Parts: sequence; C-alpha cells; structure tokens
Amino acid sequence: MTPSGESSPAVEPVTGESSAATAPHPSIEAVHASDLRSAWRVLSRGERLEAFRLVPRRRAESFFLRLSSADKSDLLLSFPSEEHRSWVRLLAPDDAADVIQAAPHKRRAHLIGQLDTATRNEVQGLLAYAEDEAGGIMNPRYPRVRPDMKVDEAIAYLRKQTRTRSLSIHYIYVLDSEQHLKGVVSFRELIAASSRSFVRDVMKTEVVAADEEMDQEAIAKIITSHRWVAVPVVDADRRMKGVVTVDDIVDVVQEEATEDIQKMGGTAALDEPYLEIGIWKMMRKRGVWLAALFVGEMLTASAMGFFEKEIAQAVVLALFIPLIISSGGNSGSQATTLIIRAMALGEVRLRDWWRVARRELGAGLVLGSILGVIGFMRIVIWQPFTHLYGEHFLLVALVVALSLLGVVTWGTLTGSLLPFALRRLGFDPASASAPFVATLVDVAGILIYFSLAAILLAGKLL
Repeated sequence: MTPSGESSPAVEPVTGESSAATAPHPSIEAVHASDLRSAWRVLSRGERLEAFRLVPRRRAESFFLRLSSADKSDLLLSFPSEEHRSWVRLLAPDDAADVIQAAPHKRRAHLIGQLDTATRNEVQGLLAYAEDEAGGIMNPRYPRVRPDMKVDEAIAYLRKQTRTRSLSIHYIYVLDSEQHLKGVVSFRELIAASSRSFVRDVMKTEVVAADEEMDQEAIAKIITSHRWVAVPVVDADRRMKGVVTVDDIVDVVQEEATEDIQKMGGTAALDEPYLEIGIWKMMRKRGVWLAALFVGEMLTASAMGFFEKEIAQAVVLALFIPLIISSGGNSGSQATTLIIRAMALGEVRLRDWWRVARRELGAGLVLGSILGVIGFMRIVIWQPFTHLYGEHFLLVALVVALSLLGVVTWGTLTGSLLPFALRRLGFDPASASAPFVATLVDVAGILIYFSLAAILLAGKLL
C-alpha cells in the first residue's frame, strides 16, 4: 500500500526542522531529501541510515512516507528501539500493516506494540487478510455519514472526523446503523446540495464495491476501468470494511506487471527487488524453470534422433535446423506475449479464444509465407556462389520454405492459445513464458521439417 496521506492522530510531537536523531557527523551539511531519493537504491543499509539521519525531521518524515513498504521496514528496524514508536505512528493503518508484513516475523509483535490502541486494532484486522486481497490492502479509515442526516449536519460531522483522524475525502460513504453500505456521494455534490436536503436525497445508491476477499488485480481493473479514485470494500453482508484508493493500486499494478514479466522471462516471480533477494533463493526460482525447460528440450534431441538416418543421408538438412526452430519459437513468443498482455488489460477474455485463433492463424500464414520466401531466395541466390546445397538445391529450398510456413503458423497458434488453456485450468497465463512456448514449438519444428524433407526429397537426397 502506498502512503495515502492518512496518518494516525497519535503521532508524537516533533519540532519543526529538528534533526531526526543526533547526526553521526554534525559538521556535515544537511542532506537534501531529493538527493537522497536519487541515490537511495545504490546505498547500503548503513549508508541509508547515516544519510537519512542528516535530513531535517519534517522532510525526513515526508521522505519516509514515500518509501516502499520493504524500505520503510528495513529503515525502521535500523533505528534504536526507542525511536520506533515515533516513526511507526506516522503511518496510516494500511501502510503500517504493509510495513509490519515486510518485517521479519520475530520483529512484528514489537512493531505492533508501538501503535496506539485504535490503530493497533485496525492493523491486526488488516493482517488477518491475505496480502493480495482487498481486505489486505484497504484502509479502514474513510469518511462516513448516515442517510437521515441533513447536508449541513453531514458536513459538520465530516469536519469533526477529519479533526480526530486525517482522512482523504474523495467520496463519502453512506452507512446505516449496522454499517451496511447504502450509497455514496462526492464531496463536491454534498457541498453543492441544499442545506435543508437530506443525504439520502443526494447520494447515489448504485455503488460498485469490492468483496473483502477479492484479488488485488481485480480491484486494480475496477479502478482503472472506471477511472475512480477509490473503491469501497464490503463483506458478504455488504457491511463496509474500508476503502482501496488509487494510491494503493499504483503499487499493485507495478507488482503484478513485474510478476508477469518475470514469469514470461522463464522464471518464478522473485517477490523481492533483484539486488535484495538472496542469491540462493534466486537460484531456486530460476533453476526450477531452467531444469523444466531443459527436460523439455530433451524431446527435441529425441525428435532429431528419430530422423538420424535422414540427417546422415542429407547433411545439408542439418544446416537449417536452428533457422527452422528459432523462427517457430520467435513467432510463438510474439503471440504469447501479445495475448498475455491483452488478458492483463482485459482486452481478451476466455470466450474470445476462437476469435484469437482465427486472427493468429491468418497472421501465422502471412508471417510464415514471408519468412518462407526469404529462406527460399537465400538458398537460390547463395547456391551459385557456394554450391553448398547440391544439385537438388531447389527441392531443399522448397523444403525450407514450406517448413518455415508450417512452423511459424504452428508457433503462432500455440503461443496464442496456450495462455487461454492455462487460464481455463486455473493457472496464471503469464506462466506461458516465451522460453516455455519456444520449447514446445522446437519439437514440432523438427517433426514438421523432417517430415516434409522425407516426402519432398524421397528418391533424391533421401
């Protein structure tokens, strides 16, 4: 969760520009927060702490709130224990929950204990949800009014709420006495309404809300598709639990995109910054996929072994194996990348698989024909200068051209439909990584290539 600007009222008092703590080098000029932000990623943990202590307290607080949850947690735990309270109480409940989740298990109870009673209860409620659920990323603090309030009364009540706990007022939620969500009204509409009107007269009753167990990626799609600033979160009985704001979703979108890109690259999601993840942990995440792909490529070797006789009789065929299988893998990787991204953006759904198949079949035929012509012309033009392909070079060129047509078409179809198959089975479509698709297409490429060669070159080279 990103900082939402909703901090706990129980922050310990600080003096205007006093130092965050006693600086280790008092003679050094105060560090500008913007300079520290630029260098933050390349500094070691000790250097971060030393530089952070040179930033004046007020600016240090602003800088601290802009850090990622992992960096907040790491920096916070670098401070002496007696300083934890003043920093952790700067955080809104949703941000505090994220920071605590990013901390080692043995330190979490200590951090929770630094919170005031009200915030502690809110944070513990948030920690009961999974990190990637609506309940795990929502902010339990939001502006609320009753439907039977007059507009002036509601405005006065909102003013009182913002005094006791800082709230970002984008939408005002209308709840009954049992906290059921009845409607929503924007602050602008409330201000513009007649003072004698009731809230129920100006509120909108058709409210799109997220279930408390909804996946964070689904919430991101709701916010981006409707271009809203916030979405209410409710339980099964439609009792309101909190709000997810666009600030919270920014990190979610980045996190999901990073995870998809890493999976598409043929590795498990790292779930940590590259330079901060342990080397052995990263090796495990990459090694499993590499081993699986290696086993898959063994099928390619087996397929080539099946055509050992043909290769021995016409060695010239072996020259084009890398060309054939790489073209199929490249076309499959292109298709799977386009479809996975289209799925992530909501442009393509499961029911669209047949439309996608027809488009990609046409694309595969056209792209395969283009590569086939290039391959054919390459052999024909090169032959007079090298005489490398023998007297039956035209047949060899035809085999290569038709193989490229077949392999590229197959690769395009496979790459486009595999994400649909994975989603239908309940898996993440991003698991259809480019290396995985290329491995599948390699085997098919060998079979297509040598099958065509056996047919067209029978009685000639074979």
